[in-house]
Amino acid sequence: MREYDSYTIYNALKLHFETDSYDAIKYNYKTNISPQSFYKRKDKYFFAKIAKNYEKDVIGYYVSNFKEGVSYVGDMINEDGESNYRRHQRVLQSLTKTFKDDLSKLDGNFDKYLISEDNQHPEIIRMWMQGDIHLETVVILNSLCGFIQKEDSKISDTIIWPDIKRKILKYTPFVSFDHDKLKKIIMERFTNV
Repeated sequence: MREYDSYTIYNALKLHFETDSYDAIKYNYKTNISPQSFYKRKDKYFFAKIAKNYEKDVIGYYVSNFKEGVSYVGDMINEDGESNYRRHQRVLQSLTKTFKDDLSKLDGNFDKYLISEDNQHPEIIRMWMQGDIHLETVVILNSLCGFIQKEDSKISDTIIWPDIKRKILKYTPFVSFDHDKLKKIIMERFTNV
């Protein structure tokens, strides 16, 4: 992979995660950047290094950092960026186990975790924000239950919620899972579903 290709993927994913209108997958990671704009950049080295070190999974490397809120490529080329990638890979490789472990932290009525009470974020969102569960679990639950769309209009927070919602929805296409298998896990764990 060439450094320019790495840059185009980075740029597409940056737009994908930071705007509501652009969808990197839909547009096949194409944007209106030119090679000339790339070669004028002072940080070309970072893109070359990522292209070389993560040739087989450049998209995964960038996604793992964007989902953690790291948006400048220079901040991705360090131990934290590598750590984000390793953690991301571990979670995706053991997604079913991660999901089960996260569900074991929920008790009682399943639905109470997915609804907005008193115009606040749903409990499942608060658990993720506190680091109690993984973003992937929130993505899976939203994919299976559609709670974000249902609760969106009830949430009064206009500062943090739009960014949270965007991150979940934009990360969703990068989390691949067996819908029937994980739905069955929810049904077995909770009797009220």
